[in-house]
Amino acid sequence: MLGEEALVPIGQPLRTSSAGALSHGSSNNLEILSHGDEDTLEYRIKASDKTGSKPISLWHDVTLVHVDPATDRPTPYLNFVCEIPKFSRKKYEIATDEVGNFIKQDEKKGVLREFKKGDIFFNYGCLPRTWEDPTFVHPDAEGCRGDNDPVDVCEIGSKIVKTGEIRPVKILGILCMIDEGEADWKVVAIDAEDKWAPFLNDIDDVAKQLPGTLDAIREWFRTYKIPDGKPPNVFGLDEKFMDKHYALEIIKECNHAWKDLITGEKERQLEQCSDDVKGLVRRLSKSNLVDLSAVEDDEQPSF
Repeated sequence: MLGEEALVPIGQPLRTSSAGALSHGSSNNLEILSHGDEDTLEYRIKASDKTGSKPISLWHDVTLVHVDPATDRPTPYLNFVCEIPKFSRKKYEIATDEVGNFIKQDEKKGVLREFKKGDIFFNYGCLPRTWEDPTFVHPDAEGCRGDNDPVDVCEIGSKIVKTGEIRPVKILGILCMIDEGEADWKVVAIDAEDKWAPFLNDIDDVAKQLPGTLDAIREWFRTYKIPDGKPPNVFGLDEKFMDKHYALEIIKECNHAWKDLITGEKERQLEQCSDDVKGLVRRLSKSNLVDLSAVEDDEQPSF
């Protein structure tokens, strides 16, 4: 049986715990379980600790910085939560507006969604403990606000990563996609244990060592909605993939935004926002009133 979440009021301090019981720096001691029948609206993929005593939010309870389970020390890598394995098309995503943030297949008007374009060719998921703030307009994002989701990741390694699996990744760069008027950053990363990882340290290395990969990623995101009858997506920054340093700055901003969201600070700042943005933030806030453990370190990535 999964344990019950303990709810706390918006804006109240989160419970501290020296044991960091709900803070997981890697997939060690976690297991991924499926609940319900696949290909139904009720199907969920859930994480829990191996005792089965506590549900684990793959958005909130997994640290951004990967922690070596052998030494319990931070590594140079970040944690990647896979939602959609490479060579598949079912549009799985973390349910950010549900308590527990389990993974579900996206739906529209009761119909489960898949990529009509076909199978995606990289592992696709997100960085835990990040949030693209819909009240914030990044100066490089063509005047567009954040898309209200965790930061997306395109993991370009050779392994197929399962839905819900957590992997340490090297950050290589980032692409600024503009999706229906919202900034939707796409981080490019590679599994730290992939055979190509020693040769890839920044975005230029991807272009040199794996020619065509970046162009293929950009064209995937440009065209994947066309079969749904929508126009091609566009990109900021002259469609360029920015380097690792730039990517880490975006990730840091989104990590700070996540902290503001879960502590209630963001909701207290909503007075000047439009009603639709207020609704987005409040819906997320009310779905995430779980008793999260305090993070022992700053949780901001440092490299």
